[in-house]
Amino acid sequence: MTTRAESEIYRRADVYHDFYQGRGKDYAGEAAAVLALVHGHGAATTSLLDVACGTGSHLRELSGSFDEAAGVDLSPEMLAVAARINPELPLHQGDMRDFRLGSRFSVVTCMFSSIGYLRTTADLQQAVHNLADHLASGGVLVVEPWWFPDTFLPGWVGADVVTANGRTVSRVSHSVREGSASKMEVHYTVATPEAGIEHFTDTHVMTLFDREAYEAAFRGAGLEPRYTRDDASSPGIFLGTRENARS
Repeated sequence: MTTRAESEIYRRADVYHDFYQGRGKDYAGEAAAVLALVHGHGAATTSLLDVACGTGSHLRELSGSFDEAAGVDLSPEMLAVAARINPELPLHQGDMRDFRLGSRFSVVTCMFSSIGYLRTTADLQQAVHNLADHLASGGVLVVEPWWFPDTFLPGWVGADVVTANGRTVSRVSHSVREGSASKMEVHYTVATPEAGIEHFTDTHVMTLFDREAYEAAFRGAGLEPRYTRDDASSPGIFLGTRENARS
């Protein structure tokens, strides 16, 4: 089973970044929605930690609203691109289940359904507990989940062709359900004037945790969860507030 860090598209972080930029992923709008939820919880915006920050596009949009910001990701290739677009911010390589920075933040985010790559409920609980341990008193944890078992659509086909930074990328995906997980096969064709055409395939296996599993993980970490989903095309957002950080 391929992990997030082992996936070819995450090793090809430049292609990943260009594809989602060219596709028009609304990082700015998603960041604004996160900030609105954070402000609604009355949390301070003094410091931000973006976990599974990828190529740093959410981090870039969010960081301007905080006095300090940092990112964590498992993939060194993704972090290299994140450093290029966030040259002023500290970035750390680490697994969301067990990285330790020795500091706490007023807001911790984990976006773009990265948490779905965790395999088991024990992994989920360990990761949420670790994220919560990086929250300051009154801090807010924001997690964008993967689909729930009852909201996942088996047989979904996605297809896009984009051109960005002189590179044309086509992406075609097909998703099925396998037990408690979704399995998405993705075919990429990448073309540049210099290198010509190349093709590679990825398979992404992501766990379909139910809502109760996320809520139990939040509560087990000392956070009271709140789930919101304003857009049917999105898996939604979980938020949890730490009233009393561990000493």
